[in-house]
Amino acid sequence: MCMILPGFLSASERLDLEVCVRSQREDHGVARRANAILLLDDGESCVQIAKFLYLDDDTVRGWYKTYREGGWDALCVDGWKGGQSRLSVTQEGELCDWLEGRFCRSTAPIRAHILKEFGLDYSHSGCLKLLARLGFEYRKPKGLPRVAPAEKQAEFIALYERLLNELGADEAVYFADAVHPEYETKPAMAGSRQAQTPP
Repeated sequence: MCMILPGFLSASERLDLEVCVRSQREDHGVARRANAILLLDDGESCVQIAKFLYLDDDTVRGWYKTYREGGWDALCVDGWKGGQSRLSVTQEGELCDWLEGRFCRSTAPIRAHILKEFGLDYSHSGCLKLLARLGFEYRKPKGLPRVAPAEKQAEFIALYERLLNELGADEAVYFADAVHPEYETKPAMAGSRQAQTPP
């Protein structure tokens, strides 16, 4: 999408939107849309406005497109309805199988895969909604200490003691730390199947 240039509102359009934003009787959702359009006219970016209003930047772009095409009458109507999935049931199954085999840290590789395999171009917010409907969520995994089970530890101790007892007079055991793991590794956010029970 082309950059949204500031100053696209006329004086009367801006006044109407300002009245809506300041009116306490106006529906909160409608006032937020008016606020977003005014901020775009001021020169703020979709990303910045979305951050201020706790929205997705694609939502702000959608409001701008609706306003430019249908004016305030189109933007102030709450006529949102759910639509049928763009992917077939078979394609959704194939996508789930593909997702199960990887750890995607953003929607970018998922959207690229959908475009390549199915020829469908999903937005960031559209992809998040699709993933949620398919049972995936974007979350940080719970970190667990990497400790070997007690039986494995006992098995190693027995092996080590046997090795020491069977060493020849001219033999020795050496330990070497070839690679040191990262200290205090932090889990990264990624999409995964929703947990059946809380972690």
